[in-house]
Amino acid sequence: MILEIKIPSPGESITEVEIGKWLVNDGSLVSKNQEIAEIESDKATLSITAPATGVLKILVKEGERVAVGSIACQLESNDSLESTENESILLNKNRAAKSEVTKSAASPKSVPLVSESKIILSNQTKEFPKVTPAAKAVMDEAGLNMEELLNGLRRISRKDVESVLSASITPLSVASLELSREADRSAMSPLRRKLSQRLVSVKNETAMLTTFNEIDMSQLMELRKTYQAAFSEKYGYKLGFMSFFAKAASIALSNHPAVNSMIEGEDIVTPRFHDIGIAVQTPKGLMVPIVRNTETKQIESIEREIKELAEKARDKKLTIQEMSGGTFTITNGGVFGSLMSTPILNPPQSAILGMHSIKDRPIAVNGKVEIRPMMYVALSYDHRVIDGKDSVGFLVKIKELIEDPTKLLFNGKSQQELLLGL
Repeated sequence: MILEIKIPSPGESITEVEIGKWLVNDGSLVSKNQEIAEIESDKATLSITAPATGVLKILVKEGERVAVGSIACQLESNDSLESTENESILLNKNRAAKSEVTKSAASPKSVPLVSESKIILSNQTKEFPKVTPAAKAVMDEAGLNMEELLNGLRRISRKDVESVLSASITPLSVASLELSREADRSAMSPLRRKLSQRLVSVKNETAMLTTFNEIDMSQLMELRKTYQAAFSEKYGYKLGFMSFFAKAASIALSNHPAVNSMIEGEDIVTPRFHDIGIAVQTPKGLMVPIVRNTETKQIESIEREIKELAEKARDKKLTIQEMSGGTFTITNGGVFGSLMSTPILNPPQSAILGMHSIKDRPIAVNGKVEIRPMMYVALSYDHRVIDGKDSVGFLVKIKELIEDPTKLLFNGKSQQELLLGL
């Protein structure tokens, strides 16, 4: 039976995609649900999987742009192929089981034999030294191969050893180096092309500024350390810092709604909900899945959603809907070691929060110098929409909430403020 595998739709507005990479060769036997290709659009990278076991016939080349719904490849599938594959898997499992039984029953006398076989294998797979073109020409003329040449060296002299030692100590001259002038070239993916256009437009079309602050991470790190084991045991996933910053950002957005605004034509639109995008680095580039209505969620649910979305992004399974419609973005350059940066806006949003590395630094605490784990944070914003008062106030609120995480439970207020009705 011949099955036709068609190009899936990454989203409603996308009519054409590019075959990024075939993960198997033409004529290969593939298994059911095996990933066989990657397709790329200007918004996402998705995988094509085999609907059944069969022999693949590729119809579209890598890098070729094709319409959504067109046939990418064919699969010749029948029951005999699947049964053969199942029998092969079962046979391999039986062989592995027999091998384990044989190993466990082996006597201690068999150990030297195994060692000897490893030594023989090591000798068979040894690497030969490099040969210059001139030496290779002489060897070819004499009809010698490398093994015969090495066998002809009856012994290694002291001069040979000294020459090798001097070569390893003395720096090589520039003339002896084989300088490479080669360069790799690859086509820019649709996702990378679209990202490039968006980044350039941000620089050209917005009045982008960046303001900075620093956060003492002591209390949050202590809280995370104290409850990490209990949290992991209850929910099945670890507690990170991003969920706290997402919740803090949501509270800060409530206090400074202009930071959650965007320009549409000649209007400024300010959503009352907080759909926060979390920037995730993937092999195909930066993707920003959205945590919807963060203002209604607690730390554990935000953490779970971030984890699930990040895994989907890395597995190329994010949908366009999961990356569309954010009102604010958080990016964490600290995971790559960044100490400070100016994150670039994610249009049409008007602001983005940048997290950075946590470093021990001396700071003044109650008139004394103490070493504390500190993080620089940055807010890049469009000055056409957001004034300096709101941008600075937003970061100050983030600092306040992270340095006293219990305030996240009470919408940014302390227990004493709630008690006094403040």
